[in-house]
Parts: sequence; structure tokens; C-alpha cells
Amino acid sequence: MDRKTNWYKLDNAAKIVPSTAKGANTRVFRITCQLKEEVDEETLQQALDDIIDEYPIFNCVLRRGIFWYYLEDSNLRETVHEDCIPACSPLYIPGRKNLLYRVNYYNNRINLEMFHVLADGTGAFMFFKNLITRYLVIRHGIEADIKPIDDFSIEEKNVDAFTDFYSKQKGLKQLKEMSAVKAYQITGEIDDNLLPHLVEGTVSAKKFLSIAHEYNTTVGVLCVSIYIKAIIQGMNRKQQKRHVVVSVPVNLRQFFKSGTSRNFFGVINIDYDPADYKGELKDIIAKVDRDFKEKLSPDNIEKTMNSYAALEHNFGIKMIPLPIKDFGIGMFDRAAKKGVTSSMSNLGQIKMPEEVEDYIEGFSAFMTAQSQQICVCSYKDRLSFGEVSPYKTHKSMLNFFRCLTEMGIEVEIGTNDYDKE
Repeated sequence: MDRKTNWYKLDNAAKIVPSTAKGANTRVFRITCQLKEEVDEETLQQALDDIIDEYPIFNCVLRRGIFWYYLEDSNLRETVHEDCIPACSPLYIPGRKNLLYRVNYYNNRINLEMFHVLADGTGAFMFFKNLITRYLVIRHGIEADIKPIDDFSIEEKNVDAFTDFYSKQKGLKQLKEMSAVKAYQITGEIDDNLLPHLVEGTVSAKKFLSIAHEYNTTVGVLCVSIYIKAIIQGMNRKQQKRHVVVSVPVNLRQFFKSGTSRNFFGVINIDYDPADYKGELKDIIAKVDRDFKEKLSPDNIEKTMNSYAALEHNFGIKMIPLPIKDFGIGMFDRAAKKGVTSSMSNLGQIKMPEEVEDYIEGFSAFMTAQSQQICVCSYKDRLSFGEVSPYKTHKSMLNFFRCLTEMGIEVEIGTNDYDKE
């Protein structure tokens, strides 16, 4: 909306976030840059101060309106600090006026954590790459005037792309269909304090790509297929009567021309019946590949985009007071989650300006969820799989890594598990 005003409507994907941020699912995600040197706090603060005005929405606070939440300008500024709290800790606390992102560091890692109302993973990476670029330019006295590859104007970064591309359809029908299937649910021993347990596995991107080519498929399809196999391996015979449904966020910028740094994504569900699995990964790949091609067709992508926009444009929903809307959205979210086993988000290849790329070891990403979610991204030859869950054990993720090693891929694993047993 017009930058002259001091508030912003939430984009359509963000509207359901405050109502669904409960317990371990803080709706906070973390993206990380691992440098080849230790981080200097003063330089990082200067870099943040230099770029933050290009992202005015990031300096807003979340407020409650009569019918919807909204973002309001603030004079608050983020202060960089050493990482000293659990990863993905809550950023939105009702009644408290605070920023919805944080920047911290530990040794050679810089972390950006963000509440999902501000941006999706792709949008956050636009900001983060700008921050890392500016930090390295200052730190190493690089004189070239460089900007990230996907840099856009302030107006382009802050636009609500859902509103720009919405066309009236029965989008709510697709949202209802998400809760129609009763999928297998991953369980485990939950952390007593609901602390997020992070697991990160890093492999060779070139090796993974070569295996994808051997199966005549894409990296995205192979990731989801191996993950489904890993989940099936952890199911008993009774549990295998239920389908495995992996929710896959889709970056809509690939289909609609937009430079927004706000949320602009849809979700497709990949549904697999364990009864169809005969012990060969290719059995899963064939079904997953068909689902991807069908659900990423132009018509279905438009329906996916409109399913989010429909929430705002549905008159009946629009006029319901916020407290009732919170309750209703929460109930719908719980019902929809029964139709999903887990989520896997592929953020793709992270590219940096060549003047700074040799100072960087790699990137990784993590997204909180009620059970667990996997985030995938790559930088040069480092392909990272980041999982967050409230569970003390990581059965599905460890099965996933075992599947990779059985395919001849070496995996480097790290975790923030709190117990020292």
C-alpha cells in the first residue's frame, strides 16, 4: 500500500500466521550464513544499519485490528548480538511491541531469524544476501559498488504480490481440500520446554545432482522422494495403511514476475501410498514426479496463488471480528495439518556476487513446525538439509541421511540437541 501511511495490511499468506503460532510452532524461521572467518559484531551492526531502510516493513510491529492483524511503522531498530537464546525462539508475543526479526552471530555464523508475517524464505534471503554482501564489503574494504544479483527497488521489495496477481476464483475450495486426507503423523518424545531441536546435514551438491540425473529427475523431486522413503522406513505395518503426504511450499515468483521480499508462495501436497512402495526408490520418484508436473501446471499454480488471496477477498471471512477469526483459523489449521505428514521447502541455489563469494562457506535454513519441516538450499557444492522439530529424537531425518549414505553420498551432520547423553 501507499508508503505515506504508517501501517501495512498483511499479505494474504501472512494473515493466518499469528493465529497459528502456538507452542513449538513459533512460525519463526532461521537462515544462516557460515563464513570462513569469525564474525565482527561492530561491522555486522553497521551493515544492518546501512541496508535496513530498504526494507521498511521489517521495522514494523504487529498490531491487532478489528478484523485483521496489521503492521505498523516503529522507531525500533534491531541490535546485533551474540547468539545466546534457543534457535527460532518466539518473536511475536501478543501485547508486546517488538520487532519481528533478529540478527545474531556465533563464531563464524551469522543468523537471521524472522516471524513468517514479514516474509517467506525467498524474501528473507533477498534481505539476508544484501546484509551479508554489505558486511563483507565493509569488513574487507571492497571498493566495488556491488549489490546482490536479485536486487530490486524499495517499492518492488515491499509490494503485496498476492493482491497484484489475484484473480477471482473459488480459492477457498482448494484450502478445504487440504484437510480431506488423513495422513500418517510423525510422532516422538517432545521436549519438555518445547525447545526447537535443529539438525543440519550437508552433502555435495554436485554428487546429489548427478544422482538426480541418473534417475532422470530433478533435485526437488529427488529430495521429496528420498524423504518419503525415509518416513516409510520408520512406519510399522499398521501405520503404512495411511498415506504419506509431504507439503511443499512453492515460490510463486517463478511463475509471476515479482521482486517482493514479502510472502509470495503457495503450497502443493505430494501424496504417496506406502502400499505402492516395492522397495525401489524409482517407484516413489515416478509418482512424485507426476504430482509435481500436474500441480505445477499454470492452471494449478494460479489456483494455488488464489487460494491464499481468497481469504482476504471472501466477504464472509472479511467481516468476522478478529478474536472469532483467530479461533476459526486455528481450528482450520489443526484440521489441515491432519492431512499432512511433514513439509519440505526447497529454497534453491543461493548465489552471491563474485566479489564476496570466496569469503563464504555455505548457507542453511530452518523452519519451525508443529511436528517437523525440512528446508533445503545450496551454495556452490554445499547442499544443506535443515530440520526443526520439538522432538528429542530425529528418526525420519536420520533415516533420510542413511538413505543418502546408501546412495554413496557422504553426509556431514550437526545438531543443537540440548541433552548430552
